[in-house]
Formats: sequence, C-alpha cells, structure tokens
Amino acid sequence: MFILQNSSSISQVAQLRSPKFRQTGSNCTLSFWYYNYGQSVGAAEMQLLVDGLKQPTVLWWAYYDEGNQWLKAVIQLGRLPHPFQLSLHKINLSFYDGVSAIDDIAFENCALPPPALSCEGPNRFWCRDTKACIDSLLVCDLVDNCGDGSDEDNCNPDLQCNFENGLCNWAQDVEDDFDWIRMQGPTPTINTGPLKDHTTGTARGHYLYMESSEPHLFQDKAILLSPLFNPSGNGTCIFRFHYHMFGKQVYKLSVFQRTVSNSKGRLLWYKFGNQGNRWIRQTLYISSSKPFQILVKGTVGDGFTGDIGLDDMSFLGCTLYNGNLPTISTTTSGTSVPATLPMNNCTEKEFVCRASGHCIQMIQKCDFRPDCSDKSDESACVKEVCNFEDKNQCGWYQPALEQMSGNNSIHTTNVFKWELGRGANLHPGQEKHCPLIDHTTFTEEGWYLFADSSNGEFGHIADIATPVISLTGPKCKIIFWNHMNGSTIGSLEVLCKTSNKTSKLWTQSGSQGPQWNRAEVFLGIRSNFQIVFRAKRGVSYMGDVAVDDITFADCSPLLIPGRPCTSDEFTCANKYCIPKDNLCDFVNDCADNSDESPIV
Repeated sequence: MFILQNSSSISQVAQLRSPKFRQTGSNCTLSFWYYNYGQSVGAAEMQLLVDGLKQPTVLWWAYYDEGNQWLKAVIQLGRLPHPFQLSLHKINLSFYDGVSAIDDIAFENCALPPPALSCEGPNRFWCRDTKACIDSLLVCDLVDNCGDGSDEDNCNPDLQCNFENGLCNWAQDVEDDFDWIRMQGPTPTINTGPLKDHTTGTARGHYLYMESSEPHLFQDKAILLSPLFNPSGNGTCIFRFHYHMFGKQVYKLSVFQRTVSNSKGRLLWYKFGNQGNRWIRQTLYISSSKPFQILVKGTVGDGFTGDIGLDDMSFLGCTLYNGNLPTISTTTSGTSVPATLPMNNCTEKEFVCRASGHCIQMIQKCDFRPDCSDKSDESACVKEVCNFEDKNQCGWYQPALEQMSGNNSIHTTNVFKWELGRGANLHPGQEKHCPLIDHTTFTEEGWYLFADSSNGEFGHIADIATPVISLTGPKCKIIFWNHMNGSTIGSLEVLCKTSNKTSKLWTQSGSQGPQWNRAEVFLGIRSNFQIVFRAKRGVSYMGDVAVDDITFADCSPLLIPGRPCTSDEFTCANKYCIPKDNLCDFVNDCADNSDESPIV
C-alpha cells in the first residue's frame, strides 16, 4: 500500500484503518515495513483506537524523509482486553513530491494462552475460566495473562503498584538529586521515553519516568524506595517490574537491597544504555536474613534523550515489615584505639601508646615500625601493603574531597575523584578503558583504586594521599601496579609533599595497553612527608587510571641502638649511628641532615 504525494494542496491527510480486533495477549507485537521518501514527504503516524476511549494512543511515527529504503518498525501492543483498531495517518506538508508506503504487516504472539486439560506442578497456575495453564510467576503481576483476570484475583494491593492512583506505598528518596515523575502518554522529549504505559497499553494509563533534560546533569540520580519487608529465605521473595529505556543517551537503571536505612545497599541488578522503544519485564529473587528495603535508582546520561520509565511493580511471596530499619554510625568506631588516653607522663612532643601509656618520640609515629606494644603508633597511618580487598583503602584519603564534603553546599557526586572499583561492577563497553580484573586476585571480583573519568572535565586532577609519614629508612621504595588503557588517558603522577614543598617523583602519560604495569619509586630517607597519587583527566570519559597492590618496601627507619656508637660510626644528632663512610656524601643518611653539616 502506498501514497504518492503530488498534489498542490497542503495538509491533506490520508487514513488507513485496520479491521477491529477483539483483544490481544500480553506478549503481542505488531511489525511492518515502511517507506517514507521525498524532499518534503511529511509525517506518518500509527494510532491505537480502543473502544470506549476518546483519546487515541500514538504507537509509532515517522516525521521526516528517511531515505530511499524500506525500514522495519516493531510495536509492542501487549495485553489489550477491549476491542480496538489501528489507524495509519499520512499528512501532506508541501508541494514537493514524496512517497510513503507500508508492507508486510504482521501480528506475533497475540493470542491468549490455549486451554489445557490439566495443570499440575508447583510452578503452574490454572486459569479459572479460560483453563489456560500459565507460569505461577505471572500471578499477581498486574497483567491479565489468563485472559479472564483470574491470575490477578485475591492479590494483596500493598504488594503491587501500577501508578494509576499515585505511588501506592513506594516513596521518593529525599537524599537523591531529583524525583521520578508520574506521567500519562509520551514524555515531553521526542525520541526518548515511553509513548504509553504498560498497564493499559494506552495513553490513558500512568507510569513513572525519570526526566533526563536540563536542569538535570550527567549522573544525577532519582531513587524510588519500596516499603519495608520481613526477612526472606532462599529467594522466596520475588520482585517483578517493567522498565523502559529508550533513547540514544539513556544511561543506567539499577536495583539495590538494603537492611540499614542510611546505606546505599547491595546491588541486585542493573542495565545500561538504549534497550529500544518497549517495556521489558524483569524478575529478581530476593534473600535476606534481616528486614529489608528495595531501592530503584535511575541515573541521567550525558544528554536529553535519556528518559527511563517504570511501571507495574509487584512482589510475590513477600510480607510487609511493621517497623523501621536500623541505622549505622557514620563515625569511626575506634575499637582498636581507646577514645581517652591512659594515665601518662608524656610531653606534647611525644606520642602516648594507647594501651600502656608508654611514651615514644613523635618521629616514631607512622614510620612503618610499631614501637608501642598495641601498635597504636601505626594505627592511623598508611598500611605497608594495600591490595584494596574488602574495600579497604588502608589509610589513603582524598584531601580535596574531604574539604568539599565538609561544605554542605557542594555535591561531590560528579567530581573527578578516586574510587574503589572492580570488574564485576563495570557496564558493557567500560572494560575498554577500565580494568576488567584486579592485579591481586586476577578476577572480576577483586578490588582496585581508580580515577573515574566519567566525572569531571578535561584537565581536572584527583589526588589521593597518605597521612603524614614521620620517617623512612635508606632503602625505602614504593612498588605499585598501574592500569592506563583507553583512547583519552590523561596522566598519573607520584608526588612527595612536605609542609613547604611538593616534588614529582614519577609520571606516566597516555595509554599503556590493556594490562597491569609494575612501577617502582625510590624514596630513601625522608621525614614528615606525604605520598600523593595524582590522576589528571583526559579529554573524555574513555580514560580511567587505576592502581593496585601498593607496597612500601624496606621503609622502616634505622634503629636507635641501645649503646654508644663505635669508633667506626658517626653519632647523628638524633642518636642514630651510621658508618663514617657515609659522612658528607650528599645523602641524608641520618634523616636530620646532621651527617651533611659543614661542621662535621
């Protein structure tokens, strides 16, 4: 069937209507091939006309010349319980020639499930009137899969929500960046978001969607909170929902489970990128030994064609919890170091060992050698070896980030910064510029530290530093593994920072290949300094810098002997003994520079 546009009249409309259909099953789709070509060929639109509804529902459109070619369209109809027709509208917008055509129209999976003579088994449900035998996972999911509504009878309304009358017992998170919006019909932005809801399959029905247009920014988050549920053993609680992720700049939808009210929770499921103009069903099996809550989080992409929709969310085999989730303290517990100091006679220039009250010199704190019996002099310091497993950062911290988080007016969400990561959490394609495996375990489950270039802008820097290191020995060096792979890698630097000076010890720029590379930096004897890893962002997000297995090797300082120095040794001002051969050799062997003094 084709329409040839050669009339001089403007805004002529041609209509083509289907026969009337009685109903469709829940998996029904319509497909056809179309041709829309010409200098100003005009618009074509497919509408759904349902008996009893005045407002038509737009199912598909082509608003411009799409070239001299046949293209395929697939439309998700879903369950339509009432008689309906399809109407194809073609509008003439100009004097110029143009051709629109349609061919090979096909309906697939549109019949209701057939009746069955029997329906046995724990995972089957026998429909009351139609006698169809369906999967029990389809019961109470807000979709009439039977065709007689019996699979949706006697369902607990507190365990399901189709958003036709609000959010039910779901709630908007107050600590995210913006809220989900309840919507009818298409979202405001063309080429993204649903055209209709999932429940009714029409523009009359409601759904939730996440708006990706301004003022929302890349990686802004909208979080929806479920009611609270009782503990669930061995996946007996089942969460079903339908999501819609259509648009070139769709970013991420994820589901978390939490048992503590002020935590982000544990990731259960996620999906990245454009999934097509359709509603997709997802089923999650949930286990928990404690009362829990579900969080559904949508994340904005880097443009306005990134709307995400949610509809028909339901739980099966779950029971509501009548109480509140506990909270965890966000302050350090200090279990290994008493909050109050023991009785002692230490001066202000001495460190107090927390268990015994013994006094040691302040320069013996954070020197990679425990001088207190309880090792409290090394407890608030960088660890000698760090592999980041168990998500432990080993004392490394981000000064700029802590300064920002102290200012409540500044959000650190989209700042270029160091984060803990692992291959198991990467989205498809991210492994091209971020490690798929760590260096410690060589698995996707192993952790590493990386500077996430999907945040920030070109030239931004991210610093992660040690606490102040009091003293190191003459053979001290840092050994670490780095991963720098991607088309727009910036640089990685190792810096030494003292109170009045910052010096560069090591640097690497550009892509170094898809593997972990070993690096070694000599430190020698130094005092009262910090080591800083500095990542500089490249021109785009295709360039994450990662480090793993950071080791301070042979870094404990020289021991102060319990004896006078021998005739072959020089007594440093700090009472260390060094060989006299090391005097005046331009090396600070004593750590206080007394071996290099002009008066030696």
